Amino acid sequence: MKKTALLNAAISQVIASMGHGDTLVIGDVGLPVPPGVPVIDLALTRGIPDFMSVLQTVLTELQVEYHIVADELPVASPAMAARINALGLPQKRSVSHDVFKEHTWRARACIRTGECTPYANIILGSGVVF
Repeated sequence: MKKTALLNAAISQVIASMGHGDTLVIGDVGLPVPPGVPVIDLALTRGIPDFMSVLQTVLTELQVEYHIVADELPVASPAMAARINALGLPQKRSVSHDVFKEHTWRARACIRTGECTPYANIILGSGVVF
């Protein structure tokens, strides 16, 4: 039995298989996932599970070197942007939502949440623990 907060086997497997610079996407219900990119669909209903709960749990296992959010996030959803910023994640990169979606093509996996807040999406770039 795992001791860490993350109990989802599919997410743990993806994180364990990631190398330096690989990316993992956590997205809202509307984020399109490119064909061929594995989807770990956690969405049950509107808001469940919420984006921040999933993000905070993933962060208990993933060493993050950088993160990417959409330029539109702080304008469309300032409270969500503030919550993400409060986590103190390293090396924030901000790109247009269209460019963000292009980056999802290279992700190891996309985790779909039940979040219905506009632009509540993040790309986490894997770091190293040494």
